[in-house]
Amino acid sequence: MGRKRMFVSFMPVAVFLFFMMGGWALAMDHEVQTLTKEGIGTYLADAKGMTLYWFRNDAPGKSACAGPCVDKWPVYFREKVKAGKGLSDGDFGTITREDGKKQSTFRGYPLYSWSGDKARGETNGQGLNKVWYVIDPAVFPPKM
Repeated sequence: MGRKRMFVSFMPVAVFLFFMMGGWALAMDHEVQTLTKEGIGTYLADAKGMTLYWFRNDAPGKSACAGPCVDKWPVYFREKVKAGKGLSDGDFGTITREDGKKQSTFRGYPLYSWSGDKARGETNGQGLNKVWYVIDPAVFPPKM
């Protein structure tokens, strides 16, 4: 078999593998995982290990963070969230905010990141203004 013919016959396999691997990588980008940190406990983080937060002023299905708030607390949204180990796909959903943007939720509560977290595992937003908190899936939503 000539080189050109071998190349042509393996081309569909290579293309298939490329898209399958790309699809897998894309799916991993949407996975929410749990991390554990001394002094914080177990909490949710995105696929890159960036902490996800909830806002005490939110209600299930409704965000109270708007305008300048969203500059400091960016909305977390993925079209489809994949639940990582120990989590359930059914815990995640999507809302449409009053500004028309979509936002991912955990057990109905909107999810955010914190502009002050710059690296994997940082939890600098924990307890900020006594209204921003990490999410421990074992005890969420907390009794208020």
